Amino acid sequence: MIIMYYPGVYIKGNMMIRTQIYLTEEERAELVEFARKSGRKQSELIREAIDLFLERKKSAHRQAVLDRMAGMWRNRKDLPDFKKLRSEWDRIGA
Repeated sequence: MIIMYYPGVYIKGNMMIRTQIYLTEEERAELVEFARKSGRKQSELIREAIDLFLERKKSAHRQAVLDRMAGMWRNRKDLPDFKKLRSEWDRIGA
């Protein structure tokens, strides 16, 4: 784990890359107010919001892949009769 120090900021974990973003006046005002009330830095709040956004996107992508896969074996003619096989297995275990 990398621990670095930049003036006024301790970073624990992956190295940070400085970037610039543009906010509307309203976004900036709300961010400043929330940071003040929570006692957290604006940059910390922005990183947290980005992490949440990226996690949702990953989750949505995973669900989309699963949805596309649902029923993919439904119309296959080359597969055995699974209900029949299962009933045979159930009788063996009884």
